[in-house]
Amino acid sequence: MSNWRDAILKEFIPNISKLTLVADPDALLTEEKLALKLKSCGFELLEFNDPVEFRYAYESKYRARWDQGEYTDLVVVLRRQDSELKNLPYDLLKTEIQLVFNLGELFPNLSYSVIEKLDRNHLDVLFDAQKKYTPDRMSDNATKDFILRHVFGIEANLISNETELLRLLLWLHYRKITMPKLLSDRLVQVLRHHGNFHNWALEEIVPDEKAFFAFLQERWAVFLNKLSPQTESPEKSSETDFKYSGPKFLPFDHQDIRVYIDNLFVEGKLTPVHKPEISIEPGSWIRYGVTEESAEYDDLRINRLLALVEKEIPVPEAGYSDWLAFAMKWAELGALIHSGCQAGEWEQFRRISSSLNNTFAQWLSDHYASLITLPAKNPTMLHHVTRMLAQEMQNKSTRIALIVVDGLSLDQWVTIRQILHEQDSSLVMRESATFAWIPTITSVSRQAIFAGKTPFYYPSSINTTNKESNLWRQFWEENGLSRLDIGYKRGLGDGNLINALDDTLNPGRTRVIGLVVDKVDKIMHGMQLGAAGMHNQIKQWCQEGSFCSLIGYLLDHDYQVWITSDHGNVECYGRGSPSEGSIAKTHGERVRVYPTAELRNSVASSFTFAHEWKPISLPEDYFPLVAGGSDAFIKEGEKTVSHGGISIEEVIVPLVKFERKAC
Repeated sequence: MSNWRDAILKEFIPNISKLTLVADPDALLTEEKLALKLKSCGFELLEFNDPVEFRYAYESKYRARWDQGEYTDLVVVLRRQDSELKNLPYDLLKTEIQLVFNLGELFPNLSYSVIEKLDRNHLDVLFDAQKKYTPDRMSDNATKDFILRHVFGIEANLISNETELLRLLLWLHYRKITMPKLLSDRLVQVLRHHGNFHNWALEEIVPDEKAFFAFLQERWAVFLNKLSPQTESPEKSSETDFKYSGPKFLPFDHQDIRVYIDNLFVEGKLTPVHKPEISIEPGSWIRYGVTEESAEYDDLRINRLLALVEKEIPVPEAGYSDWLAFAMKWAELGALIHSGCQAGEWEQFRRISSSLNNTFAQWLSDHYASLITLPAKNPTMLHHVTRMLAQEMQNKSTRIALIVVDGLSLDQWVTIRQILHEQDSSLVMRESATFAWIPTITSVSRQAIFAGKTPFYYPSSINTTNKESNLWRQFWEENGLSRLDIGYKRGLGDGNLINALDDTLNPGRTRVIGLVVDKVDKIMHGMQLGAAGMHNQIKQWCQEGSFCSLIGYLLDHDYQVWITSDHGNVECYGRGSPSEGSIAKTHGERVRVYPTAELRNSVASSFTFAHEWKPISLPEDYFPLVAGGSDAFIKEGEKTVSHGGISIEEVIVPLVKFERKAC
C-alpha cells in the first residue's frame, strides 16, 4: 500500500451495492483527500448521528430515488465511539456490505490512545514512517517520541540552547502547526529533562500560540533597548517584570530567528513599539517592529503583505486548512488596504484578488462538499460551531454565549480586533476562521449556525430567519438543556447592548445564549462608499464601546464568549441584471436562486461571469446562480458592497474565542 487510504479504498467498489454500512469511530472517511476520492468514485456519504435527521435525509434523498429505479453508491457512516453497526435500524442491516475501519488496524504497533488524538492530516507522514522504520510494539511515550521525531521533525532531546528552542517554537507557531496536548506535554517533559530551560514558561508557550507571541512581545522592547545607549539599562527596567518567565534577552537578531520576526509584525501577530530614539537603516528587518508615522508604517506593511500573499496563494490541490491560514493574511492586508493606500497598491491588490478568487472558486467547486462531514471539534463550517459548543457544554458548569455579527468579514474583524484591544487590554482573542454556507446569504448561513445543521434540514425556512430562535432552542433541548437554560436575542446593534439583554439573559440561570448583532449588515446595506466606507463606519461603531462592553459583561458573568459571522461582504461592480420577473426565488446583488436547474441554466447562459452552484446539502428545489470575484447582478459599471457570492471575503469568516488574561 502506498498510503493508508489504499487499505480503505480497496473495500469500495462502485456499482456493487447501492448501500454500504461503515463503522468509522476515528472519522477516517471524512479525511479530506479520502472523502474526495470516494466522491470521485461516485460514493455518497451519509452520517448516522441523529436518527430523525438521518431518516429524513435517507428517505427523501435515497429511498425515493431507489423506488424510481435510480442507482446510488450510498455509504452510511456510524462515527460514534460507543456504537456498533448492529445497533443501526433493521432495514439498513439487510445490506450485505458492512465494514469497520479504525486507526488501530492501520497502525498496529503504535499506541492507539496517542494516535487517535492526532490530526488526520498528519497520518500520511506517520504511515510512511511506519513503513520505513517498522517499529515494534510501542508504549505511549515511545509512540509520542516516534511521532514528534518522524511527523513533526522534532528531536527534543537534542535541543540544547535558547536559539534552537526559539527557532523550534517560531516554526511551530508561525506555521500554525498544532499538536494534541499529550504531545506538547511530552515535548515539554523532554525539554525540561534534557535542556537548560528550567526558567522558561514551557507549559504555556509550547502549546499556546497566543502565550508564545506574548512571550516574544514582552522581550522585544528589551531587545530594542540594547540598541539605544540613551535608555535605561534593561536589567533595571520595569519592562523585565515579565508575565511569562524566561530569559530577559532573546536572540532576535540571530539569522535563524529574524527571518520570522519581521513577518510576525507585518502579519499583525506582534505589535511594533514606539522607540523614536533608535536609528534604523531603511532596509533593516528591525524596522517592522518599531512604530513610525502611521501612514508610512502602514505603507511599509502593505507592500510587504502584497508580496507575501501573491507568493502564498494556495494551489488548486491545497487543503482547507491552507485556505483558512491564507485567509488570515489576506484579511490583514484587506484591513490595511481599505483603511487607506496608494493607487498603485490598490491596483496590485485588485489584480491579486482577481486571480485569487478565480482559484478559490475552482477549489470550492472541487472540495466544498468534503468539508460538510468533517468532525466538529475544530469547526470547519458554520454548522459545526454549535456542535463544537455542545461538546464544550458537556462540562456541567460551562456557560456559553455565541455572538453572531451578521455580515462581518474577516478583514473587518481585523479592524474590530485592534479597537477591542485598545478598549480592554485584558482581552485575549483566540482567532480562527471557518467556511460559511454557500450561497452566502443570511437565511442560509446564519440559520446553519443556530440550527447546528446543514440547510437541507430546514427547507421551510430557507428564505427567512423567523424560525431561527426555534432552531436554536431545538438544538440545545436535543442536547439536554431545558427551555429555561436557553436564551436568544437578535436585532442588537446601536445603543446599550447590555440593557437590551434584560428580558433575555438571566446570568444565574441562562446556560447558553445566542445573540445576533446586526449593525455591520445594516451598514453594508446602506453603504455607498465601497469597502473603505464599510471599514470606516464599522470602526466608528466599535469605538463607541458598546460591543466591547457586551463582551466584557458576558466574561464577567463567567460565560465562555465566542463570536462568528454568517458571511462576509465584498466590494463589487455591476455586470448586468437579469430581467426575469418572478422566476427567481431570491433576487440578490450577488446571488439568484431558482426552483429548478433548468430555469437557473437558462439565465446562466446570458451571464457567463456567474457560477451555477451545485445544491450541496441545500433543499431540493434550491438552485443558486452565484457571482464570483468582484462581479454583481447590478447595472453595468455601478459599484456596491454586497454578499451572497463565492469570494474569499464572503465565504471564510472569523471564529473567535474571548478570554481574560490571568492576573
